[in-house]
Amino acid sequence: MLVLLLGIVILHVAVLVLLFVSTIVSVWIVGQNYSADLWQNCSEAVSAWHCLHSSTNGWLQSVQAMMILSILYSVISLFFFFCQLFTLTKGGRFYITGFFQILAGLCVMTGAAIFTARHTEWQQQPLLPYSYGFAYILAWVAFPLALVSGIIYVILRKRE
Repeated sequence: MLVLLLGIVILHVAVLVLLFVSTIVSVWIVGQNYSADLWQNCSEAVSAWHCLHSSTNGWLQSVQAMMILSILYSVISLFFFFCQLFTLTKGGRFYITGFFQILAGLCVMTGAAIFTARHTEWQQQPLLPYSYGFAYILAWVAFPLALVSGIIYVILRKRE
């Protein structure tokens, strides 16, 4: 049982790290001499990087909010897990923990989906050869892991 709990906590912490990295790191879109994320656009001009703050687009602010909410819900979920681990009666399920973790997964999915659909409106210059950066991919990887983690919490029963 201890190994199972340890595995669940490691999965949860891994999801939390993925969410932090994907939200903070500035590599959601990468082009030649160009990079963009949720917070700024950076371009290289004459061997120096120039970064501008993010736009005030409503959709970009909603992506920022969704990513921050996903981190908050995941932290709340981890907190509730440890609280329920010590206070839940034998045979009880971790419903609150699972609910918040599934909510974190849905928030990151919503934010990444909005960014996917609308990111071309934000770039200052047309990017012909561009690709999605590793932070964007980490956000999409965190989505199913958070859902799986939340489902495991809902299924999990407390034993002695």
